[in-house]
Amino acid sequence: MTELVLLEKRGRELRLTLNRPERRNAINAEVMKALIAGIDAAEADPDIRVIVITGAGDKAFCAGGDLAPAADGAPFTVDPSRPRNPIVDAFKRMERCELPILARVNGHALAGGFGLLCACDLAISTDTATFGTPESKIGLFPMMIMPYMLRVLPARKFMELCMTGEAISAQEALRIGVLNAVVPAAELDARTDAMVNLLAERSPTAIRLGKQGFHAMRDMSMRQALEFAQIMLPMMAATQDAREGMRAFQEKRPPNWTNQ
Repeated sequence: MTELVLLEKRGRELRLTLNRPERRNAINAEVMKALIAGIDAAEADPDIRVIVITGAGDKAFCAGGDLAPAADGAPFTVDPSRPRNPIVDAFKRMERCELPILARVNGHALAGGFGLLCACDLAISTDTATFGTPESKIGLFPMMIMPYMLRVLPARKFMELCMTGEAISAQEALRIGVLNAVVPAAELDARTDAMVNLLAERSPTAIRLGKQGFHAMRDMSMRQALEFAQIMLPMMAATQDAREGMRAFQEKRPPNWTNQ
């Protein structure tokens, strides 16, 4: 059986590759479980500082849910008495992940694939990729990925994409803040590696606590967020990484992070 998600350790990066190029890397329950297992493996390896999610081949990052198993357009079978959707489990695991997650968008990101992209912390794309939610064309609406789309896209553009089902270019996705960078396909690996190296050089403790704070604050009121921040900052300042960072700055040398 073909491995649904390939795990490749590349120095301080663990690359998770959706490995269904014949299905344009469409996702199903098994793929989501394999993706979760890959994130678990990355966090368990002390050498890994960054997770990169990408797709096999050069056509698609991910074309969304695999519609082949069911004619009703439901790639995931859910028990009504226990409504646990695998894509929700994967999104929750991504949010809990202590490592930065970078999407290496090697091709089109559509429907659930667009949601997967939005759930990543950062994204770099080839300039030929397109992005969209075509569900309205088959009588659906992108409900499962809506929470992350709402956090990444401007409201008007979100409604346009979901209602019309029309795709946008990589350049447009960059303009509205969905992507961090757009490069020609030949430069995608170099730009990805450069971002991985930058992230790997930073304090893993700062990134871990920063991600925790980001996900907490964006669901708070302004007052709640400010109260949370004034508690978190002195806690971060007391970490070994923060102390090492200050010493390294004063001594004009690279820091030796402890991840503590």
